[in-house]
Amino acid sequence: MGFQYKKVLLIGSTSGIGAALAETLIQNGVFVIGVGRRKERLEEFVSKHGSSKADSRVFDINNLENIPGFASEVFKAHPDIDFVFVNAGIQRALDFTKPENVDLETFDLELKTNYTAPVYLSKAILPYLTAQSRPTALAFTTTQLAIITLHSRPNYGASKAALHHFVLALRQQVKKAGQQVNVLEVYPPATQTELHDSKHQPDLKNGGQIGMPLNEFNDQLWKGLQAGHEDIAIGTAKDIYDKVEPIRQEEDKKFNDVMDEALKNFLA
Repeated sequence: MGFQYKKVLLIGSTSGIGAALAETLIQNGVFVIGVGRRKERLEEFVSKHGSSKADSRVFDINNLENIPGFASEVFKAHPDIDFVFVNAGIQRALDFTKPENVDLETFDLELKTNYTAPVYLSKAILPYLTAQSRPTALAFTTTQLAIITLHSRPNYGASKAALHHFVLALRQQVKKAGQQVNVLEVYPPATQTELHDSKHQPDLKNGGQIGMPLNEFNDQLWKGLQAGHEDIAIGTAKDIYDKVEPIRQEEDKKFNDVMDEALKNFLA
């Protein structure tokens, strides 16, 4: 099938999964607009590849009130964006057996970054994608922990599980509306990125060495994108996905078919 999209808005592109994918996209002739908080990394990215292949925007998705303006500006500059990848995310440890050590500001930030901001971005970006005359895509990075829990990271898993539910519902809404937006979900396993650095997770030592090497993950991600898969689960995430999600999504469809029929006489 091949990757059919020509211009990608990659939100969360200054490190890890996003940075690796940005390089692969450009190597395969795709124009990339990188988005993140670290200006110097974005400038290096554009300088490396040149303005004919790359652009960037410095933006913090947690500034929720600025998301509509961000979307308007970037689509005005690049009206032919046909693929948006919402990849930003953070992970923190929270131990509720020691509630005095639970920082609720950290809790709120994790929930906002991993769930609320992606929903705000979806609302702002979808009108531009649906207005295109050709197929477009909106992709999200969740995690294997959207399906199964890691007890030491309860809010991370919960926030990603919320995003997973949102993605499943959004995908079906778009399909029922006949809109040409493919809704994708990427489920990484633990991957060797900054996500696990002790700077962000001080209970870990050498956290950047945890999990699948980034280049191996990126190779599998690119294969999934080229194949046109809606769900791309990789490594241990695929093992978990294969045991749970096919049955879950089949039951989800059955339930919604029943509810659509049951509610049709009650909808305003």
